[in-house]
Amino acid sequence: MQVKPKKALGQHFLTDLGVASRIADTLDGFRELPVVEVGPGMGVLTRFLLEKGHDLTVVEIDTESVDYLRMNVPSLEGRIMEEDFLRLDLGALFPGRKFCVIGNYPYNISSQIFFHVLEWKDQVACCSGMLQKEVAERLAAPPGTKARGILSVLLQAWYDVEYLFTVDEHVFNPPPKVKSGVVRLTRNDVTDLGCDERRFKAVVKATFGQRRKTIRNSIKSLLAPGASLPDSPLMALRPEQLTVQQFVELTNSIDNR
Repeated sequence: MQVKPKKALGQHFLTDLGVASRIADTLDGFRELPVVEVGPGMGVLTRFLLEKGHDLTVVEIDTESVDYLRMNVPSLEGRIMEEDFLRLDLGALFPGRKFCVIGNYPYNISSQIFFHVLEWKDQVACCSGMLQKEVAERLAAPPGTKARGILSVLLQAWYDVEYLFTVDEHVFNPPPKVKSGVVRLTRNDVTDLGCDERRFKAVVKATFGQRRKTIRNSIKSLLAPGASLPDSPLMALRPEQLTVQQFVELTNSIDNR
């Protein structure tokens, strides 16, 4: 039995066992924590995670893939969730416990997956896996680079983000039209940003929403009517130039007006 890749689900099944093994290795420092795998498909990554002894739960929305896993990976019995990961209450899976997330993520929803992980940042100790190379580079992009965007800043506020390695197109069925990249996010020690978190998100989204403009022009919509702009050298910069701490500073300067 084989699973037919479905374009609507963004499925490109990894066929290279060496790559799958390297992705599984990204969680070697978290053996004691339970793991959620997103979109296991035919289980090429799943098998390596099980071999390493991880306490594994898989989340798969494709019924054909679920049937395949039940037939071919019997050790997953009782640990397959036929659910949409983006709608899943991750906190209910492991109440009060930390856990890891891993996957060969569907390209069409990879950014949404990481936004969802952010909602559970106090429990997700590590999140790793493969996604479109351009998006993977964006997650890890440092200040001053063109790839830096909303998700770069929001993730790096809470995680140390590493771009690990690139994967070529020919190791998938069907081959995608782009290269892939593998990343690892490891929760940092931050428990409080030092500013209002909702306001921080609003500032990041507003400034990158007009990324060609300087901060001076992009934050006007966030100021109260009649409020003056903060007197700060940050006003002359563009959003991709700011560090996380500078975004915190910017958020506080707006809130004090």
